Amino acid sequence: MTRRTEWPVGATDPGAGPGSGFAVGHLAESGCEGERGYESAYGYEGAYGPEAGGGHGPGPGRGSASGSGEGAGRHARSRSRSGGSPSSSRAEKGEPRDPVEQARNICLRLLTGTPRTRKQLADALRKREIPDEAAEQVLSRFEDVGLIDDAAFADAWVESRHHGRGLARRALVRELRTKGVDSAVIDEAVGQLDAEQEEATARELVARKLRSTRGLDRDRRLRRLAGMLARKGYGEGMALRVVRQALEEEGEDTEGLDEPF
Repeated sequence: MTRRTEWPVGATDPGAGPGSGFAVGHLAESGCEGERGYESAYGYEGAYGPEAGGGHGPGPGRGSASGSGEGAGRHARSRSRSGGSPSSSRAEKGEPRDPVEQARNICLRLLTGTPRTRKQLADALRKREIPDEAAEQVLSRFEDVGLIDDAAFADAWVESRHHGRGLARRALVRELRTKGVDSAVIDEAVGQLDAEQEEATARELVARKLRSTRGLDRDRRLRRLAGMLARKGYGEGMALRVVRQALEEEGEDTEGLDEPF
């Protein structure tokens, strides 16, 4: 068995991940909150640039013509600087120029909302044009301190999506692959589900859907129920067996339903 996590079951956003418990848990252990909490917990002080804002306009008592002229000159120079290069604009907004610090900030912001895989973070850094060397340095460091843990992510994803959405192993494997989880890690995670548990979940899904198909002819009920299971990743043989048994329990004649649907 693989290790279980404290993430909430029943994730509703397949793109976001099982929940925010992973990142929040690390903050709680260190007694820190927010992005600056990550810094103090894992030695990332200084990752944030100077605070934005804080203009230097004329203060009280500068109502003279010369004071006004100086203020206008400063404003003109400020406008000229802001219209210069993108790097100067980033500096004025308090964004770090060092790509490693930029990568840290991006990853921390993303992990504060929800756990993510290493590939998801790497894709986000690449999209923001962070150099590969800086991205690799930050991602490796985050793995070392446990802020990135693809095995824990996969375990929680399987538990959440199977119990919350009724997805079968085939569908879970497909989803985890799209998130860049290694094949060996995926195999270990989906190993939490055995064939017996998977079939029990399929029966529960059919039982919940069965009532809405009453009044339809037998073949249409079969196609609708078996199709629902197929979309959730259940194999044809299991889907047909489960649906046939459910229809028999309702008194339907299932003769001839051994053929593939």
